[in-house]
Parts: sequence; structure tokens; C-alpha cells
Amino acid sequence: MTLRSGREFLAIPGPTVIPDAVLAAMQRPAIDIYAGSLIAQTDGLLADLPKIFRTAGRATIYAANGHGAWEAALTNVLSRGDLVLVLESGRFALGWGDAARMLGAEVEILPGDFRRAVRPEAFEARLKADAGRRIKAILTTQIDTAAGVQNDIAAIGQAIRAAGHDALLMVDTVASLGCVPFEMDAWGVDVAVSASQKGLMTPPGLSFTAASARARAVHETANLRTPYWDWTRREDEQHYMKYAGTPPEHLLFGLRAALDMIFAEGLENVFRRHALIAEATRRAVAAWGEGQALGFNVIEPAERADSVTSIVTTNGESAQPLVDYCLNVCGVVLGRSLGAAAGRGFRIAHMGHVNAPMILGTLAVVETALAAVGVPHGRGGVQAAIDYLAKAVPA
Repeated sequence: MTLRSGREFLAIPGPTVIPDAVLAAMQRPAIDIYAGSLIAQTDGLLADLPKIFRTAGRATIYAANGHGAWEAALTNVLSRGDLVLVLESGRFALGWGDAARMLGAEVEILPGDFRRAVRPEAFEARLKADAGRRIKAILTTQIDTAAGVQNDIAAIGQAIRAAGHDALLMVDTVASLGCVPFEMDAWGVDVAVSASQKGLMTPPGLSFTAASARARAVHETANLRTPYWDWTRREDEQHYMKYAGTPPEHLLFGLRAALDMIFAEGLENVFRRHALIAEATRRAVAAWGEGQALGFNVIEPAERADSVTSIVTTNGESAQPLVDYCLNVCGVVLGRSLGAAAGRGFRIAHMGHVNAPMILGTLAVVETALAAVGVPHGRGGVQAAIDYLAKAVPA
């Protein structure tokens, strides 16, 4: 006997739930890639993406996932032998650093913790010690989906200014763009990367870079540039060249619908919705943690992300029976733990096209699974989430 008959629900941090409006926008024939409405579509997207990044800089669209955006950013501003400083927190900044190393950069890791955000003071001290200004770029994430940690990008930018350093600040916003505030220009970010399948509510397959004027100046002399990723080549007047080949038409149709939804709701309202749903999730997890068998991966409450919550078992036991129950019995797909938490936790995503009944339903299924598989836990997690939302969003 199972309860899963019906629509399976994704609660993983990418790909996220695709809105019906986005799916409908993609359900159409292919059109001419050389003229007409597709050119207007591209022009509109390239004008609107910087509004999401909050930058006066230029955006570029790639037919690629987030790892493609990593490579695009690196090849456009680095030269062989450049020293890149990676700020460890979670898993994905390290992956970006590995990509830089394979491309020919020298990579240094500022040690961090899988359960903590970047410490800006330690970062500032490292920059001040770089008397020869060897560090050319800094790689970090705003939100790491493996750890569930959110870094303070404004503080990291301030640390660079306080150190009087001229390294480029490069930020991965794959798990944060369209979910939490990101102020590219105000925070001093030179290059930002993102992808379509999380807060931007579009199927996987599109990725983006946004570049400041300073990054564009460095780009002119970078020698890791390659034909596919190159910013300059993609600014050719021919529409075909803006994608270095055939445009990913149907993903562009979907992205247009998704951005329209974000602008209709209003960015500040989008951020507020994510913050409310994230806190409701945290209230539930805190209640469950009273059983002392599980808790938050991220130790400091202020460093927990508003797009995904990573939960770990306190004794190192596998959380797979719980994950399997949620999927096989109830039809809810939880995120599996990654990195240092692999095999002993799970993740609940609350990003993109998500609302109160979706998150409350997910939390209710998790609480059911905790009881069904015999994980010791505090009762009333779902009620704690309900009580929080009722107070935070009064009639």
C-alpha cells in the first residue's frame, strides 16, 4: 500500500518545479533563428537578465548547465598561470576551483568548513598578505546547495576593498539568483554566474554570466579565451553568433515566461516569499531536532540558506530509509546529501516555484516518514511551521 498515486513532487535543489506557464510557453513549434521574433526575444532577455543580477554590466546566455557557466567565466578573464583564490564553504566553490586548475590557472584554497560560511576576516587577512598582488581572482558561492550555507557576499566584497586588493570577485549564484537578494554592482562583484534550473524556474540547459566593466577590461588581455565561451565573439551583430551556433529556442521561450513571472511578482516579494518559506522549514527542522537524532548541517543560524536546508543525522547513520519512504510511499523526492554529509542526511529545497501548501505538504511527508521509519524526533514540526507562517503573514 502506498500513498504516491498522483503528481510526484520535487523537493530537490535543482531542477526545481517548472511552472505551468513556463511549460506552456515551450509547447510551440520551432521558429526562424536568423530573423524576426527570436531576435527580439534574445534582445529582451539580454536586457532583463542584468536586472535580476542587479548590474549595469552585460549578461551572456549559454546553452549549458552551471558547470558551463563556471568555464565561461574563467576562460573570459583568466590567463595561464594566474593565481586564483577559492573560498571554501561547502562543495561547489571547490569544484569551480578544480575547473580553473584544469584550464591552466594556479589555485589556492582558503580553508573553510562544510558547516560554516566564509569568514570575511580570514579572507581579508589573506589578501593583505598578498603583497605582490599575485591573486588575480576570487571564487566563491553565494549559496552552496550541498551544505545549505549562505555566504555574505557584501562582506566579502568589503573585505577586498579593506585590503586594497584588485583581484576580481567572481560569485556563483546558481542556487541563489531569483531566491535571495544579490546586488552585483553594490557589493563589488565583477563576474557572476548562474543557471536556469533553480530560482529561475526554467528546465536545465541554460546558464548565464554577468560581467562588470572591470571584468570586461581584463577580458581584453585574457589568454584562456575559447571560441564557444568568448564574450566578444558573442556580441557579433549576427544573431546566430550570440549563441555560438543554433539558439536553444524552447528554453529561451521558457526563460522569457519565467522572468515575466518574477517581474510580475516583484523581486522584493520573491525574496520575501523565499525567506518566509525557508524559516518555516527551519522551524520544523528545529522541532524535529529535539529528538537529538538529526539537525541542521549549518551550525550558525544566520548562515543557513533561504533556498535549501541541509539536514544531517547526529550519529552518522544513513538517512536513506527516510528518503526512500518519502519517495516510494508518498511521492516526494528529497535532495540527497552531498559532500561531507553524503550518506547521512537529506536536503529540502525551497526555491523557485514554491508556495505555502507545497512546503507544508513536503514537511508533513517528512514528519510522517520520521515516524514511519522510527527516527527519534521532536513532535510538532509541521505545526511549528504553520504557527510561524500564521504569525508572519497575518490576515
